[in-house]
Amino acid sequence: MEDKRMTEQDILRALEETGALLNGHFELRSGLHSDRYFQCAYLLRQPRRAEALCAELVRRMRPSLAGARLDGVIAPALGGILVGHEVARALDLPSIFAEKQDGRLVLRRFAIRPGERYVVAEDVITRGGRVQETIDIVRAAGAEAAAVAVIVDRSDGAAKFDCPAFSLLRMAPTTWAPADCPLCRQGSRAVHPGS
Repeated sequence: MEDKRMTEQDILRALEETGALLNGHFELRSGLHSDRYFQCAYLLRQPRRAEALCAELVRRMRPSLAGARLDGVIAPALGGILVGHEVARALDLPSIFAEKQDGRLVLRRFAIRPGERYVVAEDVITRGGRVQETIDIVRAAGAEAAAVAVIVDRSDGAAKFDCPAFSLLRMAPTTWAPADCPLCRQGSRAVHPGS
């Protein structure tokens, strides 16, 4: 059987070809500014590519989770829903999501039972705040976050969780606080293309 492992170049190519990796002046959800932005929705609108990338992510996770019981995959809405669904498909598990209510993530449509074990899936993390919120939801239900799975880790591994974390691509694009942003000083206006 042929090993179909994807390289970093394959992953970057998929992001660039789908328009998921943008260059310009952006305001990130974290409030920081950057000259690069990952709009994974452009990648995820192509089901075969989304399936292939998430299957690769699961393939990379499997050795660390070998023999571990998993009960489902949970993702923060909106960006993580499709990633969670595809990761769940690759793991043959149910997929659920947390959604915003009054400015914070909550579990509205689904129930998590005490003792269950979930993989938390997300498209892109910069600081990992929404992933941590989702982990907190899992734990508040008496369940366990077994692992974190993301397509792009913009923190280059700096975002830490107290469970194993896996990503397809780790990088640290340059970010600035708005007051320190050289693009703003040049008169450029940051755009927030959506998450």
